[in-house]
Amino acid sequence: MKLGVFTVLYQNLPFEKMLDKLSDMGVEAIELGTGNFPGNSHCNPDELLESPEKIKSFMRAIESRGLTISALSCHGNPLHPDKKIAKEAHDVWRKTVLLAERLEVPVINGFSGCPGDHVNAKHPNWVTCSWPPEYIEVLDWQWNEVVIPYWKEETKFAEIHGINQIAFEMHPGFVVYNPEMLLKLRENVGPSIGANFDPSHLVWQGIDPVEAIKKLGRENAIFHFHAKDTYLDHANIKVNGVLDTKHYSKVLDRSWTFRSVGYGHDEKTWKDIISVLRAVGYDYVLSIEHEDILASNDEGLMKAITLLKETLFKEQLKEMWWA
Repeated sequence: MKLGVFTVLYQNLPFEKMLDKLSDMGVEAIELGTGNFPGNSHCNPDELLESPEKIKSFMRAIESRGLTISALSCHGNPLHPDKKIAKEAHDVWRKTVLLAERLEVPVINGFSGCPGDHVNAKHPNWVTCSWPPEYIEVLDWQWNEVVIPYWKEETKFAEIHGINQIAFEMHPGFVVYNPEMLLKLRENVGPSIGANFDPSHLVWQGIDPVEAIKKLGRENAIFHFHAKDTYLDHANIKVNGVLDTKHYSKVLDRSWTFRSVGYGHDEKTWKDIISVLRAVGYDYVLSIEHEDILASNDEGLMKAITLLKETLFKEQLKEMWWA
């Protein structure tokens, strides 16, 4: 396994200064945003696709520091009912596929997207309950008329360009938000659909990341991993449950808060997560995503790097000598 970082936390740094900083911190891989929600400050497809020389220089800068690219990330909502928003997200997705082909990056991370509730809707509609019955009708329409047809077509496009790992973050607010929904999309679209497994979006839903990794790992459906933690405030959960729309800055009032690795769950939990990743055959990058309002970028990231360095397995497995 390799230790990586999603570089958006240093989006204000010039590209090579960001690379120097992460290399000095002991990082081995980088995950780069190519647009939509992550922005493209370190990896602009429009600039890179227009020039083979720019791509060579770009890769030289990365490889000369002993780094690799774990994934390109273009999290957006190409299924948005606002056609302008949807087209912008779609265009970034397609350019990201073309760039991943040129850079020989095997994984593209993103969101499944979320449509509205009918063809003339203005906003996405994330369905979270089965009653009243019109919610089921909305859900059926979304999946059968929008989600499955779109990703069938886009998976074909990606595969033509050599991309066979489309990794969705299971994120509330989008149609794929848990392992069941991810496997539903995979079953209807094909094995190029998998997970960018981020435990931080799962644990506040009541999902055990170890069991979720087992479920998806048995299906060879984990393509990438985000190392991010979530603190659960059980006192607030007991009163208001886990659905929470308060701003992330309201730490004392929220039911849950994103934290640096080790500040939501202890080291033993992270050892269990890494162990089960190895058990299901995942031997790729753990990419740290820093979104901790209580820790600076530098300090929060360094805390995560320190904990994960102590828990990652680096050597190849050998035959059991004891059995």
